[in-house]
Amino acid sequence: MKYGLIGEKLGHSFSREIHEKLGRYGYELREIGKDDLGAFMTARDFAGINVTIPYKTDVIPYLDEISDLAREIGAVNTVVNRGGKLFGDNTDVWGLTSLIRRMRPDLAGLTVLILGTGGTSRAAVAAAKILGAKEIVRVSRTGRDGAVTYDAAYRDYTDAGFLINTTPVGMFPNAGKSPVDLSRFPRLAGVVDAIYNPLQTRLLLDARALGIPAANGLYMLVAQAMRSAERFTDEPVGEDVTERIWRELQFEKQNLVLIGMPGSGKSTVGRLLADKLGRPLVDTDDLIVRRAGVPITEIFAKQGEPAFRDLESEVVSGVSQTGGAVISTGGGAILRRENVDALRANGVLVYLDRPVEDLLPTPDRPLADQAEKIRALFAVRAPLYRAAADLTVWVAETPEQTANEIMEKVQ
Repeated sequence: MKYGLIGEKLGHSFSREIHEKLGRYGYELREIGKDDLGAFMTARDFAGINVTIPYKTDVIPYLDEISDLAREIGAVNTVVNRGGKLFGDNTDVWGLTSLIRRMRPDLAGLTVLILGTGGTSRAAVAAAKILGAKEIVRVSRTGRDGAVTYDAAYRDYTDAGFLINTTPVGMFPNAGKSPVDLSRFPRLAGVVDAIYNPLQTRLLLDARALGIPAANGLYMLVAQAMRSAERFTDEPVGEDVTERIWRELQFEKQNLVLIGMPGSGKSTVGRLLADKLGRPLVDTDDLIVRRAGVPITEIFAKQGEPAFRDLESEVVSGVSQTGGAVISTGGGAILRRENVDALRANGVLVYLDRPVEDLLPTPDRPLADQAEKIRALFAVRAPLYRAAADLTVWVAETPEQTANEIMEKVQ
Protein backbone atom coordinates (compact mmCIF):
# COMPACT_ATOMS: atom_id res chain seq x y z
CA MET A 1 0.00 0.00 0.00
CA LYS A 2 1.40 3.38 -1.00
CA TYR A 3 -1.42 5.61 0.23
CA GLY A 4 -4.51 4.64 2.19
CA LEU A 5 -6.47 4.45 5.40
CA ILE A 6 -5.96 2.05 8.29
CA GLY A 7 -8.48 1.23 10.98
CA GLU A 8 -10.25 -1.68 12.58
CA LYS A 9 -13.58 -1.41 10.70
CA LEU A 10 -13.74 0.55 7.43
CA GLY A 11 -16.88 -0.77 5.75
CA HIS A 12 -18.63 2.63 5.69
CA SER A 13 -15.61 4.82 4.96
CA PHE A 14 -15.84 7.47 2.22
CA SER A 15 -12.08 8.11 2.28
CA ARG A 16 -11.15 6.21 -0.86
CA GLU A 17 -13.76 8.08 -2.89
CA ILE A 18 -12.57 11.44 -1.57
CA HIS A 19 -8.86 10.91 -2.19
CA GLU A 20 -9.38 9.37 -5.61
CA LYS A 21 -11.57 12.31 -6.67
CA LEU A 22 -8.45 14.43 -6.17
CA GLY A 23 -6.75 12.35 -8.86
CA ARG A 24 -3.20 12.40 -7.51
CA TYR A 25 -2.76 8.79 -6.38
CA GLY A 26 -4.50 5.52 -5.72
CA TYR A 27 -5.88 5.00 -2.23
CA GLU A 28 -6.59 1.79 -0.34
CA LEU A 29 -8.63 0.87 2.70
CA ARG A 30 -6.77 -1.53 4.98
CA GLU A 31 -8.55 -3.07 7.96
CA ILE A 32 -5.99 -4.06 10.57
CA GLY A 33 -6.60 -6.04 13.74
CA LYS A 34 -5.13 -4.73 16.98
CA ASP A 35 -2.61 -7.56 17.13
CA ASP A 36 -1.32 -6.66 13.64
CA LEU A 37 -0.90 -2.91 14.06
CA GLY A 38 2.64 -3.13 15.42
CA ALA A 39 3.91 -5.21 12.50
CA PHE A 40 2.29 -2.89 9.97
CA MET A 41 3.75 0.27 11.51
CA THR A 42 7.19 -1.28 12.04
CA ALA A 43 7.40 -2.39 8.40
CA ARG A 44 6.81 1.25 7.28
CA ASP A 45 5.79 -0.06 3.87
CA PHE A 46 3.78 2.98 2.80
CA ALA A 47 4.30 6.56 1.62
CA GLY A 48 1.37 8.10 3.49
CA ILE A 49 -1.58 6.86 5.49
CA ASN A 50 -4.59 8.17 7.31
CA VAL A 51 -5.47 6.61 10.64
CA THR A 52 -8.93 6.18 12.10
CA ILE A 53 -10.65 4.52 15.07
CA PRO A 54 -9.25 2.98 17.20
CA TYR A 55 -5.62 3.68 16.30
CA LYS A 56 -5.20 7.48 16.39
CA THR A 57 -3.35 7.20 19.70
CA ASP A 58 -1.91 3.71 19.26
CA VAL A 59 0.26 4.72 16.28
CA ILE A 60 2.11 7.45 18.17
CA PRO A 61 4.83 5.21 19.72
CA TYR A 62 5.86 4.11 16.22
CA LEU A 63 6.47 7.66 14.96
CA ASP A 64 9.77 9.50 14.79
CA GLU A 65 8.19 12.94 14.99
CA ILE A 66 4.74 14.43 15.50
CA SER A 67 3.43 17.96 14.99
CA ASP A 68 2.87 20.26 17.95
CA LEU A 69 -0.86 20.19 17.22
CA ALA A 70 -1.03 16.37 17.20
CA ARG A 71 0.97 16.29 20.43
CA GLU A 72 -1.41 18.78 22.07
CA ILE A 73 -4.46 16.78 21.01
CA GLY A 74 -2.89 13.42 21.73
CA ALA A 75 -4.09 11.93 18.45
CA VAL A 76 -2.61 11.38 14.98
CA ASN A 77 -4.70 10.80 11.87
CA THR A 78 -2.07 11.38 9.17
CA VAL A 79 1.33 9.69 8.90
CA VAL A 80 3.89 10.47 6.19
CA ASN A 81 6.94 8.33 5.47
CA ARG A 82 9.85 10.66 4.75
CA GLY A 83 12.87 8.62 3.78
CA GLY A 84 12.03 5.88 6.26
CA LYS A 85 11.13 8.23 9.11
CA LEU A 86 7.49 8.58 10.13
CA PHE A 87 6.00 12.00 10.72
CA GLY A 88 2.56 12.24 12.38
CA ASP A 89 0.07 15.07 12.17
CA ASN A 90 -3.60 15.76 12.92
CA THR A 91 -5.67 17.19 10.08
CA ASP A 92 -9.03 16.77 11.84
CA VAL A 93 -8.56 20.22 13.39
CA TRP A 94 -8.06 21.74 9.95
CA GLY A 95 -11.16 19.96 8.70
CA LEU A 96 -13.31 21.20 11.57
CA THR A 97 -12.07 24.80 11.41
CA SER A 98 -12.72 24.77 7.65
CA LEU A 99 -16.27 23.52 8.23
CA ILE A 100 -17.06 26.14 10.88
CA ARG A 101 -15.58 28.94 8.74
CA ARG A 102 -18.05 28.03 6.00
CA MET A 103 -20.78 28.93 8.51
CA ARG A 104 -19.21 32.02 10.15
CA PRO A 105 -15.79 33.72 10.19
CA ASP A 106 -14.92 32.85 13.79
CA LEU A 107 -16.27 31.96 17.24
CA ALA A 108 -15.11 35.13 18.95
CA GLY A 109 -17.17 36.06 22.00
CA LEU A 110 -19.07 32.76 22.05
CA THR A 111 -19.31 30.01 24.62
CA VAL A 112 -18.85 26.75 22.73
CA LEU A 113 -20.32 23.48 24.00
CA ILE A 114 -18.54 20.34 22.79
CA LEU A 115 -20.47 17.12 23.34
CA GLY A 116 -18.22 14.15 24.03
CA THR A 117 -14.71 13.64 25.39
CA GLY A 118 -13.03 11.36 22.83
CA GLY A 119 -10.43 12.08 20.16
CA THR A 120 -12.73 14.13 17.95
CA SER A 121 -13.70 16.14 21.02
CA ARG A 122 -10.06 17.08 21.56
CA ALA A 123 -9.82 18.19 17.94
CA ALA A 124 -12.96 20.28 18.44
CA VAL A 125 -11.42 21.97 21.48
CA ALA A 126 -8.34 22.88 19.44
CA ALA A 127 -10.50 24.19 16.58
CA ALA A 128 -12.60 26.31 18.94
CA LYS A 129 -9.41 27.82 20.41
CA ILE A 130 -8.06 28.63 16.95
CA LEU A 131 -11.36 30.32 16.06
CA GLY A 132 -11.27 32.49 19.17
CA ALA A 133 -14.04 31.03 21.34
CA LYS A 134 -14.60 32.95 24.58
CA GLU A 135 -15.18 29.79 26.59
CA ILE A 136 -15.02 26.10 25.72
CA VAL A 137 -17.08 23.60 27.71
CA ARG A 138 -16.96 19.86 27.14
CA VAL A 139 -20.11 17.92 28.04
CA SER A 140 -20.45 14.24 28.84
CA ARG A 141 -22.84 11.90 30.60
CA THR A 142 -20.45 11.35 33.52
CA GLY A 143 -18.85 14.79 33.77
CA ARG A 144 -15.39 13.22 34.13
CA ASP A 145 -12.04 14.47 32.84
CA GLY A 146 -12.91 18.13 33.16
CA ALA A 147 -16.27 17.88 31.40
CA VAL A 148 -19.64 18.95 32.81
CA THR A 149 -22.77 16.81 32.81
CA TYR A 150 -25.71 17.49 30.53
CA ASP A 151 -27.77 18.62 33.52
CA ALA A 152 -25.05 21.13 34.41
CA ALA A 153 -24.95 22.36 30.81
CA TYR A 154 -28.72 22.90 30.84
CA ARG A 155 -28.41 24.76 34.12
CA ASP A 156 -25.23 26.82 33.73
CA TYR A 157 -24.64 27.32 30.01
CA THR A 158 -27.95 28.39 28.51
CA ASP A 159 -26.06 31.33 26.97
CA ALA A 160 -23.99 28.99 24.76
CA GLY A 161 -23.55 30.38 21.27
CA PHE A 162 -22.24 27.36 19.39
CA LEU A 163 -22.48 23.58 19.78
CA ILE A 164 -20.34 20.79 18.33
CA ASN A 165 -21.39 17.15 18.67
CA THR A 166 -18.54 14.64 18.67
CA THR A 167 -20.51 11.75 20.18
CA PRO A 168 -21.86 8.86 18.05
CA VAL A 169 -25.45 9.55 19.15
CA GLY A 170 -27.58 9.79 16.03
CA MET A 171 -25.26 7.80 13.77
CA PHE A 172 -26.59 4.93 11.66
CA PRO A 173 -27.74 2.32 12.46
CA ASN A 174 -29.06 4.13 15.55
CA ALA A 175 -30.30 7.23 13.76
CA GLY A 176 -33.24 9.24 15.01
CA LYS A 177 -31.77 10.15 18.39
CA SER A 178 -30.30 13.46 19.51
CA PRO A 179 -27.68 13.79 22.26
CA VAL A 180 -29.11 17.06 23.55
CA ASP A 181 -32.26 19.21 23.75
CA LEU A 182 -31.35 22.26 21.66
CA SER A 183 -34.37 24.23 22.85
CA ARG A 184 -32.58 24.58 26.21
CA PHE A 185 -29.95 26.80 24.53
CA PRO A 186 -31.88 29.72 23.01
CA ARG A 187 -28.81 31.73 21.96
CA LEU A 188 -27.19 29.16 19.69
CA ALA A 189 -25.86 30.70 16.48
CA GLY A 190 -24.68 27.42 14.99
CA VAL A 191 -24.61 23.64 15.40
CA VAL A 192 -22.08 21.22 13.92
CA ASP A 193 -22.49 17.45 14.05
CA ALA A 194 -19.29 15.54 13.25
CA ILE A 195 -21.50 12.65 12.05
CA TYR A 196 -21.97 12.41 8.27
CA ASN A 197 -23.97 9.19 8.10
CA PRO A 198 -26.81 10.01 8.00
CA LEU A 199 -26.31 13.34 6.28
CA GLN A 200 -28.99 14.86 8.50
CA THR A 201 -29.06 13.59 12.06
CA ARG A 202 -31.88 14.23 14.49
CA LEU A 203 -29.69 16.95 16.02
CA LEU A 204 -29.41 18.76 12.68
CA LEU A 205 -33.11 18.38 11.93
CA ASP A 206 -33.92 19.86 15.34
CA ALA A 207 -31.49 22.74 14.76
CA ARG A 208 -33.00 23.64 11.42
CA ALA A 209 -36.53 23.43 12.86
CA LEU A 210 -35.40 26.04 15.41
CA GLY A 211 -33.86 28.23 12.70
CA ILE A 212 -30.27 27.54 13.80
CA PRO A 213 -27.61 27.23 11.05
CA ALA A 214 -26.38 23.64 11.09
CA ALA A 215 -23.93 21.40 9.22
CA ASN A 216 -22.92 17.75 9.21
CA GLY A 217 -19.36 16.43 9.26
CA LEU A 218 -18.99 15.64 5.56
CA TYR A 219 -17.20 18.89 4.70
CA MET A 220 -14.89 18.31 7.66
CA LEU A 221 -14.10 14.84 6.30
CA VAL A 222 -13.28 16.20 2.84
CA ALA A 223 -11.26 19.16 4.14
CA GLN A 224 -9.14 17.01 6.45
CA ALA A 225 -8.55 14.57 3.59
CA MET A 226 -7.33 17.41 1.36
CA ARG A 227 -5.00 18.57 4.13
CA SER A 228 -3.67 15.02 4.36
CA ALA A 229 -3.15 15.00 0.58
CA GLU A 230 -1.05 18.14 0.93
CA ARG A 231 1.08 16.34 3.51
CA PHE A 232 1.38 13.28 1.27
CA THR A 233 2.45 15.11 -1.90
CA ASP A 234 3.82 18.48 -0.71
CA GLU A 235 1.45 20.13 -3.19
CA PRO A 236 -1.31 22.57 -2.13
CA VAL A 237 -5.01 21.81 -2.63
CA GLY A 238 -7.17 24.86 -3.33
CA GLU A 239 -10.41 25.60 -1.50
CA ASP A 240 -12.19 25.34 -4.83
CA VAL A 241 -11.07 21.70 -5.13
CA THR A 242 -12.26 20.93 -1.60
CA GLU A 243 -15.61 22.55 -2.39
CA ARG A 244 -15.97 20.63 -5.66
CA ILE A 245 -15.23 17.25 -4.10
CA TRP A 246 -17.58 17.96 -1.18
CA ARG A 247 -20.44 18.93 -3.50
CA GLU A 248 -19.92 15.86 -5.68
CA LEU A 249 -19.82 13.55 -2.70
CA GLN A 250 -22.83 15.17 -1.03
CA PHE A 251 -24.89 14.73 -4.20
CA GLU A 252 -23.74 11.15 -4.73
CA LYS A 253 -24.62 10.14 -1.17
CA GLN A 254 -28.03 11.83 -1.11
CA ASN A 255 -31.22 10.09 -2.10
CA LEU A 256 -33.60 11.86 -4.44
CA VAL A 257 -36.99 11.27 -2.84
CA LEU A 258 -40.13 11.89 -4.87
CA ILE A 259 -43.28 12.75 -2.95
CA GLY A 260 -46.72 13.73 -4.20
CA MET A 261 -50.25 12.65 -4.91
CA PRO A 262 -51.18 9.29 -6.41
CA GLY A 263 -51.04 9.75 -10.16
CA SER A 264 -48.57 12.65 -10.08
CA GLY A 265 -45.97 10.65 -12.01
CA LYS A 266 -43.54 9.68 -9.27
CA SER A 267 -42.84 6.18 -10.59
CA THR A 268 -42.37 7.28 -14.22
CA VAL A 269 -40.23 10.30 -13.37
CA GLY A 270 -38.32 8.19 -10.88
CA ARG A 271 -37.39 5.63 -13.54
CA LEU A 272 -36.13 8.41 -15.83
CA LEU A 273 -34.06 10.00 -13.07
CA ALA A 274 -32.57 6.66 -12.08
CA ASP A 275 -31.56 5.97 -15.70
CA LYS A 276 -30.08 9.44 -16.22
CA LEU A 277 -28.11 9.37 -12.97
CA GLY A 278 -27.14 5.70 -13.04
CA ARG A 279 -28.80 5.12 -9.68
CA PRO A 280 -31.06 2.36 -8.38
CA LEU A 281 -34.78 3.11 -8.27
CA VAL A 282 -36.61 2.18 -5.09
CA ASP A 283 -40.42 2.22 -5.16
CA THR A 284 -41.77 1.96 -1.62
CA ASP A 285 -45.19 0.70 -2.77
CA ASP A 286 -43.51 -2.11 -4.71
CA LEU A 287 -41.50 -3.07 -1.64
CA ILE A 288 -44.65 -3.11 0.48
CA VAL A 289 -46.36 -5.45 -1.97
CA ARG A 290 -43.34 -7.74 -2.00
CA ARG A 291 -43.12 -7.83 1.76
CA ALA A 292 -46.86 -8.40 2.25
CA GLY A 293 -47.17 -10.86 -0.62
CA VAL A 294 -50.50 -9.33 -1.66
CA PRO A 295 -51.61 -6.19 -3.57
CA ILE A 296 -52.12 -2.93 -1.67
CA THR A 297 -55.87 -3.10 -2.32
CA GLU A 298 -55.96 -6.41 -0.46
CA ILE A 299 -53.98 -5.02 2.47
CA PHE A 300 -56.52 -2.20 2.81
CA ALA A 301 -59.49 -4.55 2.39
CA LYS A 302 -58.38 -7.22 4.87
CA GLN A 303 -56.21 -5.36 7.39
CA GLY A 304 -57.19 -1.72 7.03
CA GLU A 305 -55.23 1.47 6.44
CA PRO A 306 -53.42 1.52 9.85
CA ALA A 307 -51.79 -1.85 9.09
CA PHE A 308 -50.72 -0.56 5.68
CA ARG A 309 -49.23 2.60 7.23
CA ASP A 310 -47.28 0.54 9.75
CA LEU A 311 -45.81 -1.57 6.97
CA GLU A 312 -45.10 1.56 4.95
CA SER A 313 -43.16 3.08 7.88
CA GLU A 314 -41.05 -0.06 8.19
CA VAL A 315 -40.19 0.07 4.49
CA VAL A 316 -39.45 3.80 4.53
CA SER A 317 -37.16 3.39 7.54
CA GLY A 318 -35.21 0.66 5.77
CA VAL A 319 -34.72 2.40 2.43
CA SER A 320 -33.71 5.66 4.09
CA GLN A 321 -30.65 4.18 5.75
CA THR A 322 -28.57 4.12 2.57
CA GLY A 323 -27.88 6.87 0.06
CA GLY A 324 -27.42 7.33 -3.66
CA ALA A 325 -30.85 6.09 -4.79
CA VAL A 326 -33.96 7.54 -6.37
CA ILE A 327 -36.89 6.78 -4.07
CA SER A 328 -40.49 6.95 -5.26
CA THR A 329 -42.85 7.06 -2.29
CA GLY A 330 -46.53 6.29 -1.90
CA GLY A 331 -48.89 9.23 -1.81
CA GLY A 332 -49.48 8.93 1.93
CA ALA A 333 -45.89 8.41 3.07
CA ILE A 334 -45.71 11.98 4.36
CA LEU A 335 -48.68 11.52 6.68
CA ARG A 336 -46.38 10.34 9.46
CA ARG A 337 -43.69 12.63 10.80
CA GLU A 338 -41.41 9.64 11.42
CA ASN A 339 -41.44 8.87 7.68
CA VAL A 340 -40.57 12.43 6.69
CA ASP A 341 -37.71 12.52 9.18
CA ALA A 342 -36.40 9.16 7.99
CA LEU A 343 -36.51 10.24 4.34
CA ARG A 344 -34.78 13.54 5.16
CA ALA A 345 -31.93 11.79 6.94
CA ASN A 346 -30.19 10.99 3.65
CA GLY A 347 -32.50 12.57 1.11
CA VAL A 348 -33.68 15.63 -0.76
CA LEU A 349 -37.48 15.57 -0.87
CA VAL A 350 -38.92 16.66 -4.22
CA TYR A 351 -42.65 17.36 -4.43
CA LEU A 352 -44.19 16.66 -7.83
CA ASP A 353 -47.01 19.19 -7.85
CA ARG A 354 -49.71 18.39 -10.38
CA PRO A 355 -53.10 20.14 -10.76
CA VAL A 356 -55.81 18.12 -9.08
CA GLU A 357 -57.85 18.02 -12.28
CA ASP A 358 -54.99 16.14 -13.98
CA LEU A 359 -54.89 13.41 -11.33
CA LEU A 360 -56.79 10.42 -12.68
CA PRO A 361 -58.39 7.72 -10.49
CA THR A 362 -57.14 4.15 -10.85
CA PRO A 363 -58.52 0.98 -9.26
CA ASP A 364 -55.18 -0.06 -7.70
CA ARG A 365 -55.17 2.95 -5.33
CA PRO A 366 -57.82 2.39 -2.66
CA LEU A 367 -57.85 6.01 -1.50
CA ALA A 368 -57.73 7.48 -5.01
CA ASP A 369 -59.99 5.26 -7.10
CA GLN A 370 -62.62 7.98 -7.59
CA ALA A 371 -62.35 11.63 -8.64
CA GLU A 372 -64.16 12.79 -5.48
CA LYS A 373 -61.69 10.91 -3.28
CA ILE A 374 -58.76 12.48 -5.14
CA ARG A 375 -60.08 16.01 -4.61
CA ALA A 376 -60.60 15.36 -0.91
CA LEU A 377 -57.14 13.84 -0.55
CA PHE A 378 -55.53 16.73 -2.39
CA ALA A 379 -57.11 19.30 -0.09
CA VAL A 380 -55.64 17.56 2.95
CA ARG A 381 -52.29 16.49 1.59
CA ALA A 382 -51.12 19.37 -0.60
CA PRO A 383 -50.06 21.50 2.41
CA LEU A 384 -48.26 18.48 3.89
CA TYR A 385 -46.32 17.89 0.68
CA ARG A 386 -45.25 21.53 0.52
CA ALA A 387 -44.19 21.52 4.17
CA ALA A 388 -42.13 18.35 3.77
CA ALA A 389 -40.50 19.25 0.45
CA ASP A 390 -37.02 20.66 0.01
CA LEU A 391 -37.94 21.37 -3.60
CA THR A 392 -41.28 21.70 -5.41
CA VAL A 393 -41.45 20.98 -9.14
CA TRP A 394 -44.53 21.52 -11.28
CA VAL A 395 -45.21 18.43 -13.37
CA ALA A 396 -44.41 19.38 -16.97
CA GLU A 397 -46.08 18.23 -20.19
CA THR A 398 -43.85 15.15 -20.39
CA PRO A 399 -42.12 13.06 -17.70
CA GLU A 400 -38.82 13.71 -19.52
CA GLN A 401 -39.21 17.46 -19.04
CA THR A 402 -40.05 16.99 -15.37
CA ALA A 403 -37.01 14.77 -14.81
CA ASN A 404 -34.74 17.25 -16.55
CA GLU A 405 -36.02 20.13 -14.44
CA ILE A 406 -35.35 18.15 -11.25
CA MET A 407 -31.82 17.37 -12.36
CA GLU A 408 -31.13 21.02 -13.14
CA LYS A 409 -32.28 22.07 -9.68
CA VAL A 410 -30.60 19.43 -7.53
CA GLN A 411 -27.16 19.18 -9.16
